[in-house]
Amino acid sequence: MQPLLSFSRLIDRLNEFVGKWLAWLVLAAVLISAGNAIVRKAFNVSSNAYLEIQWYLFAAVFLLAAGYTLLRQEHVRIDVVSSRFSKRTQIWIDIVGICAFLLPFVIVATRLVWPVVIGKFNSGEVSGNAGGLVLWPAWALLPIGLALLGLQGVSELIKRVAFLKGLVPDPMKKGGGKSAEEELAEFLRQQEVAVREKAALENTRKSAQGSTK
Repeated sequence: MQPLLSFSRLIDRLNEFVGKWLAWLVLAAVLISAGNAIVRKAFNVSSNAYLEIQWYLFAAVFLLAAGYTLLRQEHVRIDVVSSRFSKRTQIWIDIVGICAFLLPFVIVATRLVWPVVIGKFNSGEVSGNAGGLVLWPAWALLPIGLALLGLQGVSELIKRVAFLKGLVPDPMKKGGGKSAEEELAEFLRQQEVAVREKAALENTRKSAQGSTK
């Protein structure tokens, strides 16, 4: 199991590195957008290339950060339901989800998109917009992002199996604060407890009134 955990840590470091560097693309997109707006208003000069490079940067952040998002446990979860189960049951739900849905999706989607990427690269297809950019780099982001997501899925699977064996701490625990889903689940639990306590108090009061009559 230790070699697998070492492989998992290697994948985690890769997606951590990618995620941190992708944050700079957000800044680049903002600067390009602001610069394009200023030049267009001040000098009445613009180009579709400035618009398309913003789309490329957004696509890069969205697609390439999928693995990093999974590493950080920030994908949408149904914590309101799963939080009522034991930790081992939650881990088993994740294992089934990774094996039955995540990894098959990555494999099928990659097989479908790869021929398209090769076709775009070989043809050198350019955007139909005047002054537009070549298309294949944007299409290439999809299989790369899927590969990073698939690798992180393998890493998460290894960590969950290791947790069941008692070798690692809870892999579902986030480094930061509680997620919105976790806060909602906790709020609902508190409300349920409050309702039960109120009902018990009301029953006690009625019993006390009945005994004094």
